[in-house]
Amino acid sequence: QVQLVESGGGLVQPGGSLRLSCAASGFTFSNYGMSWVRQGPGKGLEWVSGINSRSSTYYADSVKGRFTISRDNAKNTLYLQMNSLKPEDTAVYYCAKKIRYYIDSRYHYSMDYWGKGTLVTVSS
Repeated sequence: QVQLVESGGGLVQPGGSLRLSCAASGFTFSNYGMSWVRQGPGKGLEWVSGINSRSSTYYADSVKGRFTISRDNAKNTLYLQMNSLKPEDTAVYYCAKKIRYYIDSRYHYSMDYWGKGTLVTVSS
């Protein structure tokens, strides 16, 4: 069965750094794109970053230049390096497996498996 387990969250001061990890199992990790999504307190889900199976990377404008997504296919692990953290980055961070569908003559993308999340709190 597919499992995604996040780790690395915690309390950090503004301007600090954290690295999140997501250990994946139950599927051929290297064949799938992965994403990080976050949910702040009282807020909806916000897509943060993605990486495809070719290791091309994508970022939300809110984190561009501060966060770096990467993957180690040999270790079946996804990472999110977070630098220059701001209070507004406080959220539960989830890693998610992406899946692509071809429907109505076009590709569609969704996230079919999610981890349980890891809490990042940025506060002084």
